[in-house]
Amino acid sequence: MKHTYKIFYRFKSSGFFKLFALTAFTLIVGCAAAPKPAGVTSPAATPSQIAKGHAVDVAIEKRLRQEYRRWQGTRHRLGGSGRRGIDCSGFVKAVYRDVFKIELPRSSRLQVRQGRAVSPENLKAGDLVFFKPPSYPRHVGIYLGGSEFVHASKNKGVTVSKIDTYYWRKYYWTARRILPSFRHPRSLKPWHSRK
Repeated sequence: MKHTYKIFYRFKSSGFFKLFALTAFTLIVGCAAAPKPAGVTSPAATPSQIAKGHAVDVAIEKRLRQEYRRWQGTRHRLGGSGRRGIDCSGFVKAVYRDVFKIELPRSSRLQVRQGRAVSPENLKAGDLVFFKPPSYPRHVGIYLGGSEFVHASKNKGVTVSKIDTYYWRKYYWTARRILPSFRHPRSLKPWHSRK
């Protein structure tokens, strides 16, 4: 019995015992963690979900570029909402109504409160991008992809600009995602078939 005690004492005072105790503790705590509920899947997207998401983004960008061609060159007019002149928030409202059948508020002050916030590195086609340039309190456009966004510019009217140029990068404020992530390209009725 004394011999067994001496062996245990030597084992206990060794670094191996400390490692053994730490490992056992980790296993016990790990096993005590709450089990994952049945039916809950990992949040990581599957390759097919990623491909489908990419196809949706491409379809949305294509539709937005088609709509841009209809508005291209329309002059900027503060408070305007039609072909004779339109301002930035009026343009965003019109595009969302005509392309996505979504009614947005008329002003950029209210549009920035819609949807959910999106970080610049996670922008997708259709996201609203907001700026605070020195010429007016807020400016809004619609992100297209490839660092481009469409908007009603004070100087150029409805145009496409690069978000990563010095000017727009300097005055970038925030972005909002309005479109639901599950929107499928087939639900986007082509502009030329609208009545």
